[in-house]
Amino acid sequence: MKKLYETWPFNFGAIHKQDFKQAKIVVAPVPYDSTSSFKGGMREGPQAIIENSRYLDELLGDKEADVLIGVKSTDIFTLDEIVVSRNSAKEAVDGVEQAIAGEVLAHNKIPLMLGGEHSITLGAVNAMKKKYPDLSVMQFDAHTDLIDEYEGSKYSHACVMRRVMEQGIKTVQIGIRNMNTEVADFIKSHKPLIFEAPGLPPIEKALKGLTKNVYLTFDLDAFDPSIMPSTGTPG
Repeated sequence: MKKLYETWPFNFGAIHKQDFKQAKIVVAPVPYDSTSSFKGGMREGPQAIIENSRYLDELLGDKEADVLIGVKSTDIFTLDEIVVSRNSAKEAVDGVEQAIAGEVLAHNKIPLMLGGEHSITLGAVNAMKKKYPDLSVMQFDAHTDLIDEYEGSKYSHACVMRRVMEQGIKTVQIGIRNMNTEVADFIKSHKPLIFEAPGLPPIEKALKGLTKNVYLTFDLDAFDPSIMPSTGTPG
């Protein structure tokens, strides 16, 4: 019997024939928002992004046209949701690290993690750092996320980049609109390269703060709240 309506595969780009062995990029959904401090709902982000990515079908699907430079639909594979502890932020970070290391990096794939709130980034960075010792991080964000401890946790979304920089990882922060005195003192001692909002820095200046291997993390509150109000902590 002929189907009246097409059934969309639940993966990034609604790709009908995924092939993990052939893929270069592995999409890793992590529906986690347990350290959110203003409002929740970020755990619904991965599903919403994946569902709406089907509308890229004129670029993806069977046509296999370039979506990004040098990337085709056959280069992308979407994992099942990575489920981590909701009782301990540290355990959640460790769970993300194990998943990214074992399910992505062990197979020499590039991870594309979808959150979720920002605390999970530390797990991915930890995994990447072990594989690429020269790793640096480029962060788009309204906040520095450099607080030492927030609401009793050192693994809150507000602390993630402090845990990153404490490892000596070179960091470039773009779009910053908000910081406090504690953060300012940490910045003086660790010297990340910071570009405050509004506007984007010249690419040459941003690249000077990076190494060969870069982890890119994008918090949606980097956008102006008039464009993206639906974030856990608008900047």
